[in-house]
Order: sequence, then C-alpha cells, then structure tokens
Amino acid sequence: QEHLKESGGGLVQPGGSLTLSCVGSSGFFLDGYVIGWFRQAPGKEPEGVSCIRTSDEEIYYTDSVKGRFTISRDSAKNAVYLRMNSLQPEDTGDYYCAADLPFDYPTATVQFLCNRGDFGYWGQGTQVAVSS
Repeated sequence: QEHLKESGGGLVQPGGSLTLSCVGSSGFFLDGYVIGWFRQAPGKEPEGVSCIRTSDEEIYYTDSVKGRFTISRDSAKNAVYLRMNSLQPEDTGDYYCAADLPFDYPTATVQFLCNRGDFGYWGQGTQVAVSS
C-alpha cells in the first residue's frame, strides 16, 4: 500500500526553483508524524535533506540546503512541501518523502531523527535534475 506520494520533480537549470509535494494517501494522516525529505544522488549515500515534526513544528535542514530550501506543511491538504530555490547541480538526485512515529526516541531532536533516517513509511520518489 502506498502511503506517501511525491510529485514536483523535474529538470531545472542551475539557479532555478522547484517545489516538491508529498501527500498522504487516503486514511494516512500526516499530523503527528515526523516527515522528512531525503535524497540520493548518483553514487552517493542517501541523506536527510530536511525534516519536520508536525507536533511542534521543529524543523531541521542539512547544512548544504540552509537558506535555499524550505519545508512546510498544509494540514488541510494532508501534505508536506519542499520549496527548493537556487538549485545547484549537486542537488541532483532522487528525492523521497518519508514519515515516522519515533516511539523509541520520544525526546530526540528532529536533526537526530533526520540524520538517522530510519523512517517507517516511504514514497516512491521523484527525480530532480539540475543541469544547464
């Protein structure tokens, strides 16, 4: 069963922008979850790009995207977004949305959870290519 669906990827020139969307499927409500955007670049390990804990809105960004990417959510639309500005070739990769209820880490920071990356629900991913 597909719980999360990403969209919004594509080909963009350096300096361009994209907005990725992650929507919870029918009956899978994102409120209460930690939602993360992860990416895997060609030949590299997956990394947590940005995560948000919906219960308190705590947000984490990996250093390479701070000031350029913005994570946000719309509870009414059961969606989380990743606005990506000033895209660079190194941002190229497969982007995945993931959700988790970290019962084993009730006091963990969002940074810890994002870096750990052990999320229970994953989307199929959307490709982002930044090239001139």
